[in-house]
Amino acid sequence: MVPAAGSAADPRLVVRQSGLSGYWSDFMRRVKGGELGSLPVIGALIIIWIVFWLLNSSFLSAQNLSNLSQQIVGTGMIALGIVFVLLLGEIDLSVGSVSGLAAAVFAVSSVNHGVNEWLALVLALATGAATGLIHGFFFAKIGVPAFVVTLAGNLAWNGLMLNVLGASGTVNLPNDGIVARLYNTFYGQLAAAYTVSAIAVVLYAAIAWFGRARRVKAGVPAQPVGEIAARTVFLAIVAFGIAYLFNQYKGLPLAPLIFLIFIVVGDFILRRTVYGRRVFAVGGSIEAARRAGISVPFIRISVFTISGFMAAVGGMFLAGQIESASQTSGGGNLLMNSIAAAVIGGTSLFGGRGKTWSALLGALVIGSIQSGMNIQGLSNSIQYMITGAVLLAAVVIDSVARRTQKASGRA
Repeated sequence: MVPAAGSAADPRLVVRQSGLSGYWSDFMRRVKGGELGSLPVIGALIIIWIVFWLLNSSFLSAQNLSNLSQQIVGTGMIALGIVFVLLLGEIDLSVGSVSGLAAAVFAVSSVNHGVNEWLALVLALATGAATGLIHGFFFAKIGVPAFVVTLAGNLAWNGLMLNVLGASGTVNLPNDGIVARLYNTFYGQLAAAYTVSAIAVVLYAAIAWFGRARRVKAGVPAQPVGEIAARTVFLAIVAFGIAYLFNQYKGLPLAPLIFLIFIVVGDFILRRTVYGRRVFAVGGSIEAARRAGISVPFIRISVFTISGFMAAVGGMFLAGQIESASQTSGGGNLLMNSIAAAVIGGTSLFGGRGKTWSALLGALVIGSIQSGMNIQGLSNSIQYMITGAVLLAAVVIDSVARRTQKASGRA
C-alpha cells in the first residue's frame, strides 16, 4: 500500500519504518513538544521509593507494599472520579463529604435498621450518584460555577451525614460484613495472583492484536508486531513480579484488584467510546464541542454523576478500612489528597488531558510519601509540606508542558 500524500510525516509511520531509532525519534519529538505523559510521575515515584528504601529497607518489603496497595484504594477511587471532572477543566470539592455520607447511609441502613447489606450498598452508591447529579444539574442547567456548587455540596452533605448518623455519631460495621470483606479479603493461594496476572497479560495481548488487525484492514498506521510483543513481555514481567510480591505476604488482596478493574473500565470508556471522546472534546473546547453537535449539559451532568458515584465507592473502602462510619468520615485531608492524586498522576487542571491511570499513579505517590514518613516516625506536618511541594511541582510541569505544546503548535 502506497502512503497517501503527506503520510511520510506521520510519526507513527516513522516509528514503523525506522525500528528502534524511529521509537527514539518519536520519544524525543513528544518530549520536545511537551507531551510528557506519565514520565514525570513515574520518575518521581521511583525516586521516592529509592529514598525511603535507603532510609529503611523495610519500606520495599512485601508486607509494606501489600499494605500500601490496600491503603491507597479509597483515595484512589475518589481520585478516579476527580479525573473525569478535571478533564472538563472543572473541580469537585464535595467528594470528601459525599464519601462520608455514603458510608453513613450504608452503616445506618444495614446496622441500625437491618437492611440487607447488598441493598444497603446499592443505596449508598445511589446516594453518591444522586449528589453528583444534583451538582451537575446546577452547574450545567442553572449556570452556577462548579466551584461554588460543589463547595456548597461539601457543607450540605457533611451536615446531612451528621444528621444520618444521629446522636451516637459512630456506627461500627461487622468485621465479617460485605464492606469489611471488600477491604480485608486476601486470596492466599499462590495460584490466585499468578492466574489474575496471566489473564491480564492474555487480555492485553488479544486486545492489542485485534486492534492492530482492525487498523491494518482499514489501511491506517498500526502498531508493529514487535512492539506489541515487547509491550506484552514488559506487562508480563510487571504483573508476575507484583503477583510474586503479594504471595510473599498474604496473597492477592481484593481491594487493589477491584481498583484496577475500575481503572481499566474507566480507561476503556474514555479512550474507546463515543462518550469518552465527547468528554475530551468538551474539556478541550466547549464551543467547538457545541458546534460538533455534542450535548454539553449532558456531558457535564454525567461527569459529575460519575464523580459522586466514585466518591461513594471510595467511601465504602474507607469505611471498610476502619470498619465504621463516624462524624470524621470523609473529613481531614481526604478531599485534598484525592484532588492531589489526580493532578500529581498527570491529569491537567486545564482540562482536555489525562487518563484514569493518573488516579493510580498519583495515589501511589501520596500513599508512598505517607507510608515512608510513618515508618520514619515523621509528623503529619512534614507529610503535608512534602505532599504540597509534590503537588506544586506537578502543576508547574503541567503548565510548562502546555506552554511548550502551544509553542510547538500541539496544544
